[in-house]
Amino acid sequence: MKIGIIGSGQIGKALSKKLVNAGYPVILSNSRGIESLQPLIKELGTLAIAGTNEDACNADVIILAVMWWHIPDVVNELKIQLKGKIVVDVSNYFSKDGNPTKLEKPTGVIVAELMPDSKIVKAFNHLYGKWIEADPKVANGKRVSFISGDHPSANATVGRIIKDLGFKVVDLGNLEQAGQITDVGQALSGLNLVSYPI
Repeated sequence: MKIGIIGSGQIGKALSKKLVNAGYPVILSNSRGIESLQPLIKELGTLAIAGTNEDACNADVIILAVMWWHIPDVVNELKIQLKGKIVVDVSNYFSKDGNPTKLEKPTGVIVAELMPDSKIVKAFNHLYGKWIEADPKVANGKRVSFISGDHPSANATVGRIIKDLGFKVVDLGNLEQAGQITDVGQALSGLNLVSYPI
């Protein structure tokens, strides 16, 4: 299964490294162009290639790892290519000007409304980047990764991928109910939870 990653910031880089280490081929893209990705591609090795956003959309599963305020433009550009695809939304809401604004809906619901023909799975947004980068194995436990989405089969596919990265996957159900506890400022946001065997 090939994974496309749109965005090469901290989260995009961290996930690309983990995916390659787990044996997944990845296609990376960003707004700065293919040349800017070459140092990272060299570091990742033969399972990684750089491409355009359209190239990344040709993968089986696409990870959308761009800043919140860039999502509408990226989605508008790629809506046709993303039709029918599983799209992993790792975003959190932060206003571009830094002023606090309360959203009327959970972030995952908003992204899903922008891409009604795609299967949105929310993941990793409750973890700080440093915890995504870190080894998910903690002593004899595993770091918890919450996922949610309105398409159970897509949740299952993304859950298997994240499990392959070494995380303990906890499916919280649909985007509406999960967003109320995992979006920034909610009960599970920013918690570094570890699941230990009984």
